[in-house]
Amino acid sequence: MTFTHDVDVALQNAAALVNTAPWLPCGGVGQRERLPDVAALDDFVASWRWTGSRTHGAAELRGVQELRGRLHDVWTMEAEDLVDQVNAWLSEARALPQLVTHDEFGWHLHATAPEAPLWQRMAVEAAMALADVIRAEELDRLRICAAEDCGQVLVDLSRNRSRQFCSVTCGNRLAAAAYRRRQG
Repeated sequence: MTFTHDVDVALQNAAALVNTAPWLPCGGVGQRERLPDVAALDDFVASWRWTGSRTHGAAELRGVQELRGRLHDVWTMEAEDLVDQVNAWLSEARALPQLVTHDEFGWHLHATAPEAPLWQRMAVEAAMALADVIRAEELDRLRICAAEDCGQVLVDLSRNRSRQFCSVTCGNRLAAAAYRRRQG
């Protein structure tokens, strides 16, 4: 394992949030908005087990949707620019890391109050994880799917740094196309 469990989860969560964007095609097909309303955001938050207060309103949804675009940029940033972005998120939130434990997660860091806006907690969680990525000089683990017709992002947490595709579907689709070319 390259990172601690909470960092792995935060990085995967950030990638999953980015991949809800309607502007990221997968398989050559444009994607629909996967966070179109508060109910979809509620499902996303529940599936990733976010804690803390929620307003369940349109402003909260817009904040998360706007964060998603800023997170998307992370996957193409140079280290210096990423450092600036991480520091900006931490500064904007006046982040103050604290050890906490809840559910079955054991001790880990939270750097915002549970009452902070959801988008801000998400940004700081990503920033804290990205700080570890930067410090470990592991930016190459933040990737865009290798399928030419896909714009989804991924985090390669494999030991041998071999993950290339956002999903098994993209990998299988490209393998099938390569097979057809060889047979043809």
